[in-house]
Amino acid sequence: MNKEIIRLITGPVSVPKSILKTYSANYASADIDTEFLELYNRTENKIQQILGTQNSVIMQTGEGMLGLWGALKSCLKPGSKVLALCNGVFGDGIADMAESIGAEVKRFSVAYNTTQINYNEFEKAVIDFEPLMITAVHCETPSGILNPLEGIAKIKEKHNVPLFCVDSVASAGGAPVDADRCAIDLCLNGSQKCFSAPPEMTMVSVSTKAWEIIEQVNYKGYDAFLPFKNAQKNFYFPNTMSWHGIAALEVASDLILNEGLENVYKKHLAAQEFCINKLSELGLELFADKNAVKSPTVTAVMLPGNIDFATFNQACLSKGVALAGSYGPLAGKIFRIGHMGSQSDLRLLEVGMARLGEAIAALK
Repeated sequence: MNKEIIRLITGPVSVPKSILKTYSANYASADIDTEFLELYNRTENKIQQILGTQNSVIMQTGEGMLGLWGALKSCLKPGSKVLALCNGVFGDGIADMAESIGAEVKRFSVAYNTTQINYNEFEKAVIDFEPLMITAVHCETPSGILNPLEGIAKIKEKHNVPLFCVDSVASAGGAPVDADRCAIDLCLNGSQKCFSAPPEMTMVSVSTKAWEIIEQVNYKGYDAFLPFKNAQKNFYFPNTMSWHGIAALEVASDLILNEGLENVYKKHLAAQEFCINKLSELGLELFADKNAVKSPTVTAVMLPGNIDFATFNQACLSKGVALAGSYGPLAGKIFRIGHMGSQSDLRLLEVGMARLGEAIAALK
């Protein structure tokens, strides 16, 4: 009898039944029924609590990359200066995206396995380059690290950098983001990681300063943020909104808030600790440097011996556990365990990690 696969991939994560249930309902028109506006407003408030912000939150139909493109295109013009923290695949990816729309990008590059940032050098880069925007990724899922944001925030505020844009797709709901405390102007999120919803929605908090710049840039594409500025006030959204997607986000937010943010964060840290201890018992090496801040939502591990990922992955699937590979320069070198959202349950992880152990043994 085949085992049911334990999914420990890094997203989209397993979706709880209470969230799936929202997709079985039939709703009225989001364009004209005020019940939708009430739902949108409630959900915005709940996401604000999770992000730690009083800034407005816009929700767009599309997974997290839509919000990232929208943020860059809505705030940047050709020649706009962007200072990008690049110590991971997605950090470099944001820099690539900004360059593709004509921004002048300076990369502050750090090894992918570390969170040790030389803040004196970073501050010097800010002073010399005078960026309009600083970008960073909070949780680099391809490498399993969690970038501390406070040091960058202090430099941003000290030198009056207009915008701090942070990708917190894989951390929000699993680790404190503290968007306001960290002076984040554009906090980018997706529904499919710690929120444990399908990959359908992007949620972005937008500061007052960001709105000012968005109005100046006046970008009008499909992913533009500007039409959302007064959408709730005027009850006029720029396109047909997904009532199902917003309803799922509300349930997802309720699951997090009802458990209590501190309890949720402790649960993710416990999941991280459990996985790291089991990996040590199996003789496996973490990708992250020993001094790096490791993500409580995903752990990156060096592939054992000379085993290629395809062989490793097949061995894991044959034992009933699904894990993730990685991207870019890390592809074929590491595998990743997603212990975020619904997959942070220790009972699930106990079974999944035991099956990983069986797969490792079978490969020897």
